[in-house]
Amino acid sequence: MSLSIRGSCLATFLLLISINVYAYDVPGCASSIGELRTLVGDPLFSSRWVEVSMDDGKPMVVSIIERNGKLLLEFIKTGEGMWAVISGVICKSGVDLEARMSKEQIVLGPPANWVVSLAIANGGIFTMRRRLANQLQIETQGWSGRFIPTAIN
Repeated sequence: MSLSIRGSCLATFLLLISINVYAYDVPGCASSIGELRTLVGDPLFSSRWVEVSMDDGKPMVVSIIERNGKLLLEFIKTGEGMWAVISGVICKSGVDLEARMSKEQIVLGPPANWVVSLAIANGGIFTMRRRLANQLQIETQGWSGRFIPTAIN
């Protein structure tokens, strides 16, 4: 191999390494449970959370499910049924996580109150923030709740 070809190959190799290093420095998104656990830096991050801040005695249960290369956030209101299911990816935004969805990526159930239904019927953002090691604050326009893990899958 000539010196110029070796130099060109070396330059290309170094460029690819620098691009990969840069890509990992940029906050990313997760489309699987494994990627989500890496994103939050917690290999035991739960995929099921139960609400502790409800005032009606019927906690919301949030499950994070991996299906067809996407994450689903399934919100089930205890005793009432499906509140909402959203699909897509979960991305890092500063210290928070965000699940952004278009109106095509959300299905609202009957238990979702009219304020939330109006606020996110055309899409929106669910923000997830760790409050303590064992608590997660989940909120969107018109609703928020504090959750604790119930299972690790």
